Amino acid sequence: MDPATQLNSLLSPRFLFRFAVPIHRKQPLWTGGPLVLGDEYKLPNLAELDSGTSSNERSFADVRMAWDTTGVAITVDVTGKRQPVWCRETRLEDSDGLVVWIDTRATHNIHRASKYCHSYVFLPSGGGRQSNEPLGDQMLINRARENARPIRPRELQVQSKVRDDGYHLAAFVPAVALGGFDPANHGAIGFTYAVIDRELGLATFANGPAFPFGEDPSCWATLEMVD
Repeated sequence: MDPATQLNSLLSPRFLFRFAVPIHRKQPLWTGGPLVLGDEYKLPNLAELDSGTSSNERSFADVRMAWDTTGVAITVDVTGKRQPVWCRETRLEDSDGLVVWIDTRATHNIHRASKYCHSYVFLPSGGGRQSNEPLGDQMLINRARENARPIRPRELQVQSKVRDDGYHLAAFVPAVALGGFDPANHGAIGFTYAVIDRELGLATFANGPAFPFGEDPSCWATLEMVD
């Protein structure tokens, strides 16, 4: 194989670009009832750009996102499962679910997280006394120069519906849990996600597992908050 062709087959095309994706405003954003986000809120599947490379990922998650001055909301639909969801409150990083990273200053020229960088995990099950309720929690970012403020109990909101072939999950991160969140003066945020599934694998946004997206904000994309 030609060396250049071999390099192109190994290097993720997502790494070669810095993506800016619009996310739309929704009012009201979170009412406590079911959250429905239409097609206009769907995030593009950037992993499709890696098709044909060694980092190719399966497409099994539909991720949508909206914003308002009250915070940001995210939904994920996972389909194609044959096994029950595996979620453990004591093993958040190993559970089936969604992890998001948000930088409220969209600072892409740093490699270690600042106090404006946040990471949250949302599971469709594993919480409550019977371990069958959805849950959300804060994650520490490895190698962070400064950690974000610890969240308070019940600040994160999460809903889910588990199906035989997967699940639907909706999560709300209020502005109070996003230090520096200021859409009026900072209309863009840094963002990436990982949908983790022990059966189906990994679905990521801005960069895949070949890069340290879990700790390096320069690996995240930009979300532009538009009306």
